[in-house]
Amino acid sequence: MPGEALKKDFEALLGKENVFSDEADRQSYAYDSAVLKPVIPALVVRPTTTEQLGQCVKKLYDEGVPMTVRGAGTNLSGGTIPDTSDAVVILTNGLNKILEINEADLYAVVEPGVVTAQFAAEVARRGLFYPPDPGSQSVSTIGGNIAENAGGLRGLKYGVTKDYFMGVEFFDATGELVRSGSRTVKCVTGYNLTGMLIQSEGTLGVISQAILKLVPPPKANKALMAVFDDMQKAAEAVAGIIAAHVVPCTLEFLDNNTIVRVDDFTKAGLPRDAQAILLIEVDGHPAQVADEAEAVEKVLRQCNAREVHVAKDEAEKFKLWEARRMALPVLARCKPTTVLEDATVPRSQIPAMMKALDEISKKYKVEMGTFGHAGDGNLHPTILCDKRDAEEFRRVEEAVDEIFDVALKLGGTLSGEHGIGTAKAKWMEKETSRGTILFSRRLRKALDPKGLLNPTKLVGI
Repeated sequence: MPGEALKKDFEALLGKENVFSDEADRQSYAYDSAVLKPVIPALVVRPTTTEQLGQCVKKLYDEGVPMTVRGAGTNLSGGTIPDTSDAVVILTNGLNKILEINEADLYAVVEPGVVTAQFAAEVARRGLFYPPDPGSQSVSTIGGNIAENAGGLRGLKYGVTKDYFMGVEFFDATGELVRSGSRTVKCVTGYNLTGMLIQSEGTLGVISQAILKLVPPPKANKALMAVFDDMQKAAEAVAGIIAAHVVPCTLEFLDNNTIVRVDDFTKAGLPRDAQAILLIEVDGHPAQVADEAEAVEKVLRQCNAREVHVAKDEAEKFKLWEARRMALPVLARCKPTTVLEDATVPRSQIPAMMKALDEISKKYKVEMGTFGHAGDGNLHPTILCDKRDAEEFRRVEEAVDEIFDVALKLGGTLSGEHGIGTAKAKWMEKETSRGTILFSRRLRKALDPKGLLNPTKLVGI
């Protein structure tokens, strides 16, 4: 357990206002957005400069104290829950500067605590575009996005965080500064340590600076809402749109339970009797948008969409997408416990996965609302329950086990964008192999001999 002397060292380094030792303060950093047991850390520190960040890491390594790095704590798999009660949480939200936006060479340099939506808005003001848009973007930070390889609604066409991560500065477990990547489009200098840091969940290093790729924004867009009386037909439409060689900017799915719950809360005027709706946006050159919207609508009609509505203006489009973004917050209000998963399958397997989710919900007698990024196979089956009801939660856990089993049998993955953390670690070997786990542990041991960087996460030490 870190003692009073270590606390005073941090106060001297960071200022008393950036060292949190009262239990009430520390409780705020005992959990993330996953349904896992909280762990109150021994101390929470908040560096405000890169130099301080490195000194914090070195001090904790020298003292042999486990450390967990935390941005906004919006992650969904336990990645920012302290490993033990003697761990120290390092907050990165004090490192929140946009250091450079280079309009000529299309890149930006940012600190890890920069909020995703604020960064994207600043880029947009310069006439450029940063596509990754995780659902938590209004509060999540760039460092956390990198650590989890965050996705979002636009992932289908534009990719995810890894596709925009050009370079990095980070501190290794001992506090040494490491640089990798470049501001250039091409860079093959040394090992691809930039790629190594993506989705490493704070286990391989502590990010202090990131270089991010920017792109020109699309010149036009069109949003559509398709209403279905049959959930399977909606799922078939998703596969049909991709099979027609159209890659929309976004292609989102909401089932009936989610539609009703969201409409109750937002009053968005969603079709409450629909079994499913698809929200679709195509973007690009105006002529391309017109052609792709026509092709999409053709597939929707062929799959028996009851109605296809085209948003008439930006205000109506915003209302549709706001309804989608509210899906999780609204569902989370319905019951004391929300178990949100993100098992992901190949896009052609969406109909089979949707059918399985419906059967699992009935088999285990659990209430489930399903929404998500159907265009890239990333669905979010969300089980609404009360963890205090032991018998119900046993059924929930069995349902989750079966969801993952089905996803893997369909050629999918445990997690499309939420990460592994501790919540999904027990299933890792089922998707990969025993050799993969052992290799990963040897890698971690080589880079972090004392096993102090988020030690129990992903594959453990």
